[in-house]
Amino acid sequence: MNDAGVDPKLLEILVCPLTKGPLAYDRERRELVSEQAGLAYPIRDGIPIMLVDEARRLDGDET
Repeated sequence: MNDAGVDPKLLEILVCPLTKGPLAYDRERRELVSEQAGLAYPIRDGIPIMLVDEARRLDGDET
């Protein structure tokens, strides 16, 4: 994982730990977004941090 994006194969296997639903990669914010849970999981040093306690709540300002 780098600035070019998240490995598509990784996105295929990663799911939201809360809902078990799919995740979308937000390149600008470098996060994995779960629309179902309303959470965005950070990616730090190329590693997705898949902990609910570390996730950012989506405030409805997402486009």
